[in-house]
Amino acid sequence: MDDLLALGYLAALVGMLATLAFLIARQVLRNRDLENIISRLQPKLQQGQGTAAEFYELGSVYLRKKLYSAAVGEFQRALKQGGTFPELYNALGYAYSCQQQLDLAIANYKKAIEQEPGYVNGWNNLGHAYEAKKLVPQAIAAYEQALQADATNETARRRLTALQKRYAPPASDPPVKS
Repeated sequence: MDDLLALGYLAALVGMLATLAFLIARQVLRNRDLENIISRLQPKLQQGQGTAAEFYELGSVYLRKKLYSAAVGEFQRALKQGGTFPELYNALGYAYSCQQQLDLAIANYKKAIEQEPGYVNGWNNLGHAYEAKKLVPQAIAAYEQALQADATNETARRRLTALQKRYAPPASDPPVKS
């Protein structure tokens, strides 16, 4: 009986260590991939030679590494190179949003939507930024636009339902009989 219990503990310990080793290895490989992209793009882009797509790619890597101010710089350089695709404005808005610069985030989300009116991520992020600024009617409108663009958008549906429940106008009280 004691051998069986010890074997169970050992198996559980080995299982936990294997899981931990897997998670660490996966994180190391992800970081290595991101660092490889940075080391490939940074020298070329520091010389001012690069396309808007390359600046966007480097900015996206910085976003994944949570280096928001560096990401903003790369996205702005992509804009100077003539990049005008909605993903660029959306990513720039997201970087601003992560820095709590919500007015700049909203402006960039709007530019993304101007580029492509059916851009669902832009509508979702615009709604989220409006929510963060406590601008509930605008947030509801943004989530409704996201659902118009994609009726299966669960993020917009969930946030819209939550906002409507939380900020529903109070029902009128029935008259009190005396």
